[in-house]
Amino acid sequence: MFDWSDNSGDPPLGAAVDLGSNSFHMIMAQLFSGEVRVIDRQRERVRLAGGLQDNRELDKKSRRRALACLERFGEQLRNLPPGHVRVVGTNTFRKARRIGSFIESCEKAIGHPIDVISGIEEARLVYLGVVHSSAPRLGRRLVIDIGGGSTEFILGEGPELIEAESISIGCVSYSRRFFPDGELTRDAFKQAVTAARVEFQELVRTFRPSSWDACLGSSGTAHAIESILCEAEWSTGGVTAKGLRKLRKALIAADSIDNVQLGGLKADRRPVLPGGLAILLAAFETFEIDHMMATAGGLREGLLYDLHGRFQHEDVRDRTVWSFVRRFQVDEAQSLRVEATGLQLLGQVAQPLGVTDDYPRRLISWGARLHEVGLAISHVGYHKHGEYLIRNARMDGFARGDQVNLALLVRLHRKKLLPEIIDEFDHLDRQVGLWLIILLRLAVLLHRSRDTSPPPSLEISVEGLTLELGVDSKWLEERPVTAADLATEASILATQGYDLIVVGRPVPE
Repeated sequence: MFDWSDNSGDPPLGAAVDLGSNSFHMIMAQLFSGEVRVIDRQRERVRLAGGLQDNRELDKKSRRRALACLERFGEQLRNLPPGHVRVVGTNTFRKARRIGSFIESCEKAIGHPIDVISGIEEARLVYLGVVHSSAPRLGRRLVIDIGGGSTEFILGEGPELIEAESISIGCVSYSRRFFPDGELTRDAFKQAVTAARVEFQELVRTFRPSSWDACLGSSGTAHAIESILCEAEWSTGGVTAKGLRKLRKALIAADSIDNVQLGGLKADRRPVLPGGLAILLAAFETFEIDHMMATAGGLREGLLYDLHGRFQHEDVRDRTVWSFVRRFQVDEAQSLRVEATGLQLLGQVAQPLGVTDDYPRRLISWGARLHEVGLAISHVGYHKHGEYLIRNARMDGFARGDQVNLALLVRLHRKKLLPEIIDEFDHLDRQVGLWLIILLRLAVLLHRSRDTSPPPSLEISVEGLTLELGVDSKWLEERPVTAADLATEASILATQGYDLIVVGRPVPE
């Protein structure tokens, strides 16, 4: 991780890669302590969603297009160190079946791990990008992001995101569904708009016209349609309801997308324009929108600013974890005690375990803070309740893999070790993940009495699958329950081939 106090060189480079359902985008920037300065942008139209078959598997052609693009991106990104690049997959990566091996191939091509993010996390990042590229005087904003496979609706004011929803319809999927072979008919538009309105109906109460002051469009669809309307003089600025209707009329008159001749329409946008227009018409009608302005910021800019925050030790994931602590009334003092001991243990064995980056330390920290979150539901099986909450709740800043890894630590911090669950670790070596679980289990066990006095000095060492824990002899003698718990823990670890040896250390004179 970059040290901002180091004045010996230039600010570090960071990069954000958005693997969208229609296009792949890459932005590189210098990460100054107070700003993000973009130095390069690349975009390639991959149309990954176009390769999603009826069985939700990606066809070979779309896979080849994606890998070829990522290899080109990778030429610029491979030399950037871990932590300086964020690559995220969106709707098509969320929907596709049996995609694990394809993601591995993509990671090899680009040289960095890929996080598949939820629709709500995508919306949060979109809004973060919009915030940094639009005027604060706009008041409360409704942001609409029509992607290739999903559409996000975000309500926010200033830097605060108030509401966010993600619907699995996009310009690629709708163009394929309602306008096959590029045929443009009045009936097709009617069906497409009606279908989108049905999807949006449940959102009317949340995004009603009285709840926002300005509407912004953050996607390629919004930019393309705004450009077309202005070129045709159907709008003097932005996207209007009247202009959208004129555009629909012009497309229907053309009969086929191949016959459409409109200024401002780029060749690579042409095949997905009908689907994007139908979705935008439905949004305007559903939420009674009269005017929308396209904004420069979006998901990739949001990714950069999120990365910028991590560099400045303002990781939104930390705020999310603490919000869970407060929301579910977790015993904060106990969590901090467990966290301190877990980090102490990890610090002593990080080198022999081959832990060289910051991520395992973050996982131990988050796991300690949330290991008791399930108590908000019930004491019986609270580790299972905690796992469920973490797997399924909205957790800002967390990719799907982050949530899975954290859920595993919480589930396995007590009771049985389940090998089939351990195998779920995402972008984390299974052996390292299992050691993190073991260290968290020991930290929780050593603080089971919830004693507020400082814990004894601990010495821990690892050799192969043998772990030796040195504990103050007197402290251990005064706590027979803890001693018994350690013996039980040794038996549990033995089922997985680990040997836990507890050694009583004499108290120094």
